[in-house]
Amino acid sequence: MTQPPDSQYRIERDSMGDRQIPSSAYYGIQTLRAIENFPISGLKPLPTYVDACITIKKATAIVNGELGCIPEDISQAIVQATDEVLAGKFRDQFVVDVYQAGAGTSHHMNVNEVLANRGLEILGDQKGNYKRLSPNDHVNYGQSTNDVIPTAIRIGGLMALAKTLHPALEKAIAILGVKATEFQEIVKSGRTHMQDAVPVRLGENFRAWAQILTDHQNRIYTASSDLMVLGLGGSATGTGLNTHPQYRARVVEILSELINCPLEPAPHLMAAMQSMAPFVNVSGALRNLAQDLVKISHDLRLMDSGPKTGFKEIQLPPVQPGSSIMPGKYNPVMAEMTSMVCFQVMGYDSAIALAAQGGQLELNVMMPLIAYNLIHSIEILGNTIVALTERCIQGITANRERCLAYAEGSLALVTALNTHIGYLNAAAVAKESLETGKSLREIVLEKGLMSESELSEVLNLSQMSKIIPLSSS
Repeated sequence: MTQPPDSQYRIERDSMGDRQIPSSAYYGIQTLRAIENFPISGLKPLPTYVDACITIKKATAIVNGELGCIPEDISQAIVQATDEVLAGKFRDQFVVDVYQAGAGTSHHMNVNEVLANRGLEILGDQKGNYKRLSPNDHVNYGQSTNDVIPTAIRIGGLMALAKTLHPALEKAIAILGVKATEFQEIVKSGRTHMQDAVPVRLGENFRAWAQILTDHQNRIYTASSDLMVLGLGGSATGTGLNTHPQYRARVVEILSELINCPLEPAPHLMAAMQSMAPFVNVSGALRNLAQDLVKISHDLRLMDSGPKTGFKEIQLPPVQPGSSIMPGKYNPVMAEMTSMVCFQVMGYDSAIALAAQGGQLELNVMMPLIAYNLIHSIEILGNTIVALTERCIQGITANRERCLAYAEGSLALVTALNTHIGYLNAAAVAKESLETGKSLREIVLEKGLMSESELSEVLNLSQMSKIIPLSSS
C-alpha cells in the first residue's frame, strides 16, 4: 500500500498490520518495528558488517537472476542498489540497534527493505510497492536470516582482517625490525622478576616484539581459514528449502569473486549454521594477540618511565601534554590507549564465548552480539596497531648512556662468573658488592679469584649480550 509521492508518509503492511513510514526512508515496516523495540545502546551496525550483508545480497541476486528464480530486471535492480550502497550511499538507512532480535532478523530485514525500496526507484516505481519488488520474495529469495547472518559474520571478519588488521601487523613488524637494527649495538640491563638480570641488546627487545607479532599474525591466518567455509544456501534450518539445486555452489563462487577470497561451501550446512566455533577460534586468536600487545605496551611505558625517577632507557615521542596541572609532563599515551583497547578485545572475546554457547537446536540466536564484537575487535585492534606504530614506535629514540650505565651497574653480571669461580663464590661477591658498594671487578681482583685479563674478557658486555646462535650440528 502506497501514498501519493508528495505525501510525508507512505503506508506499509506486514503480517501484523499497517504502519506509516517516512516517505524519505528506504527502510520499511519491519525496520520501523525494530527501531521501536530496541532503543538499547545507540550502536548501529558496523560499516564492514553492512558491506558483508550487502555483498551477500549482490551475489544472491546475481545467482537467482541467472537461474531464473527472480525476473532479470528485478535482479539487475537489486544488484544496482547493492553497488550504490557499497559505494557509500544510503548508509544512514541501516538503523537497527546492535542489541536486537535474536539471530539478526531485524538487521537482515533492514538490509532487505533498503535494497527493495532503492530497487523500486531504479525501476521507476515508488518505495513500498512490494508487489513488484519485495524484500522477502525477491531480495531474500532462497535465503533466511539463519544462513545469511553467519555468512555475513564470516565475510565481514575476512574483510576486516584483509583491510585493517593484517596490513597493520605487517607495518608494525616492519617498523619494529627497523628499530631493532637501529638499536642493535646498544647494551642494556636485562630484568626478570622486575630485578636486575644479565645484559641484553636493546635491538633484540624490538626484534623479539617483531617475532611475537609475526607469530600472532600466523595464528590469526590459521584461525581465519575457518571463516572461508560458508553455510549459505542452507536457508532456514540447513536443508536448503526453497533454493535452486545449483544455487548453493554458484553463490559461493560469486562471493569468492566479489571479495577476492577462496571461499567454499560447507560440507554440512546444518553444522555451518549452528556452530559458532569459527568465530570463537578467531576471537581467541585476537585475544591472544591483545594479551601480548598489553605486555609490549607496558614494557614501553616502563622503559620510558621517568624522566628523573624511572628507567628512561628510551624516549617515546611526546604527542600531547600529559597533565592539566604539571607543566612539561608528557605521558606514554599511545601505549596506554593500546592497553585499554586490548582489554576491550578481551572482554569481547568473553562475550563471544558465552554467546556461542547460547544456541539451541537448529539456530544460535545470539549472532548479532557475535557479529558486532568480532568485527569490532578486528578493526579496533588494527586501528590501534597503526596508531601505536606511527605515533609511538616509529619515533622511539634510545638513551644509550642510561642503558649502558644500568648494564654496567647490574649485580646480575656476576652470573657470567659462575663457570669461572663457582656459584657460591659468585653469590658471595654479589652480596659483598651490594653491602659495600664496591664493583664486582674490585672484589674479584681483591680476592684473587680471577686475573684482570680473564675478568675483562668474561665481563665484556658486548659479548655477553649477544644471542648465541642455534647450532646446525
